[in-house]
Amino acid sequence: QVHLVESGGGLVQPGGSLRLSCAASGIIFDLYAMGWYRQAPGKQRELVATITSGGSTNYADSVKGRFTISRDNAKNTVYLQMNSLKPEDTAVYYCMTMGYWGQGTQVTVSS
Repeated sequence: QVHLVESGGGLVQPGGSLRLSCAASGIIFDLYAMGWYRQAPGKQRELVATITSGGSTNYADSVKGRFTISRDNAKNTVYLQMNSLKPEDTAVYYCMTMGYWGQGTQVTVSS
């Protein structure tokens, strides 16, 4: 059974940074693409970033140049480094692979 557990969310001031982690189990991690999504209150869930099994990355225009997705196959973990955070980045952030979702971690950007 695939299990994804996100961590690293919290409250941060505008301009600050956070690093999210997603630990995966129940899959041969290095074979699969991983993605980060987010959902703000009253809005649809949206793609933030993806990384293929080979390490190719893709980002939403709204986070390009500020967020970096990476993976550590030895730890079965995917990361999202978020810099220069803005209030509009406030959302619950979810990890996803093969249609499986984690429980999400809250990120709040506020002064």
